Amino acid sequence: MRGAALEVEPEDLVETVRKEARAGDGWVKLVADWIDRSAGDLAPAFPAAVVRDAIKAAHDEGARVTAHSFGESTIDDLLDAGIDCIEHATGLQPRHLPRMAEQGVPIVPTLVNIATFPEIAAHGEGKFPVYAAHMRALWRRRFERIAEAHAAGVRIYAGTDAGTVIGHGRLPEEIALLAEAVGAEAALDAACWGARSWLGAAGLGEGDPADLILLDADPRQDVTTLSRPRCVLRAGRVIAGE
Repeated sequence: MRGAALEVEPEDLVETVRKEARAGDGWVKLVADWIDRSAGDLAPAFPAAVVRDAIKAAHDEGARVTAHSFGESTIDDLLDAGIDCIEHATGLQPRHLPRMAEQGVPIVPTLVNIATFPEIAAHGEGKFPVYAAHMRALWRRRFERIAEAHAAGVRIYAGTDAGTVIGHGRLPEEIALLAEAVGAEAALDAACWGARSWLGAAGLGEGDPADLILLDADPRQDVTTLSRPRCVLRAGRVIAGE
C-alpha cells in the first residue's frame, strides 16, 4: 500500500514519531509487524528498543500511540513499550490478557478487515506458504480471541480500518460481527459510549452536541437495525434521513 504510511528505517522512527505527534490530532499509529519476505512470515517491523523509544517520544509530546499488529510476538514488545491501543491484535495469546487488562490497553479488532485474511493468504501462498498458513490460523481464532479478551476485562472498541482496502461506512457490519463474540450490548458500547469516553469525546452531558441516530428497533435485540437508521443527527443537525 504505497503512500499509506511514512516508511522509515529504524534509526529514523523516533524522530518521525515525534514530528507526527506534534503535527497530528493526539495520535500516532505504528505498523508494528508485516510480512518479512526473507523469513516468509510475519515479523516485527522495528526492534523492540526502537519501538519503546518511539512510544516514549510520542508520550513526551502529549500524543497516544496505537499499532497495527497481526502476529503474536509483537504484542509483548508493544506492551513492554507502553502502547496505548492495539489494532487487529489477531496474535493475542492468553499470556497477554492479564497485562492488557492491568495496563488498560484496549484492542480494536477490525473484524471486517480480518475477514480478508483467507484472500490475503491465497494470494501469498505460492511464494510464502508459511505466511499463508499463519494468516489462516489467525483468521480461524478471531471470534475466540475477542471473547477471551472481553472475558479477561480487556476493553474492546469498534473500528473497521477503513481508508485503504476497506471502504468507509461499514461500522454497522463491524458491530454485528463483534456481537457474535461479546454480545450485542458490549458491541454497541464498543462503538458509542465506551469508545467516546475513552477517546475523550462528548457524551450526554449538559451542552454536549446532539450526535445520535434514530432506529426502528432496539439494537440490543436486533443489531442489524444499525444499518438502516431512520435519521442521523450530527451536533443537532439532520445530515441523513428525516
